[in-house]
Amino acid sequence: MLIIRIPPERICFEITETAVVFSLGKAVRFIEELRGFGCRFVLDDFGTGISSFAYLKSLQVDYLEINGTFVRDILEDKLDFSMVRSINEIGHVMGKLTIAEFVKNERILQWMTEIEMDYAQDYGVARPAPLEQLLGGLSQEEIKNSE
Repeated sequence: MLIIRIPPERICFEITETAVVFSLGKAVRFIEELRGFGCRFVLDDFGTGISSFAYLKSLQVDYLEINGTFVRDILEDKLDFSMVRSINEIGHVMGKLTIAEFVKNERILQWMTEIEMDYAQDYGVARPAPLEQLLGGLSQEEIKNSE
């Protein structure tokens, strides 16, 4: 069995907005505790809750992952495009990196580049890959140190 020791600063947890809204106090404590070890956090599906921006200031997350329902139709829907652009800008003002879900094609990826989105995910970027292939991205020294 291969055991890989991963430095905490390379671990990034995704917490859905719904989970945060359900228990903001617990989420804040959980994030603070694990950030103390160096872990990072993504607030997933951002924009789906009614009070998204109200509680964002109290969450020490590193990334905002913009809900794909806003991203997938940005080529046809000006309102969706404006929402994505606004969330991206607010995230940057707060010092957070932004991630767009549902970037299904090159045209959407181009729009994400133009509005300076930090990250994009889905088939427009890359196809899903086996974990073994992804772990191939670790340096030889990191693999050696984990043995």
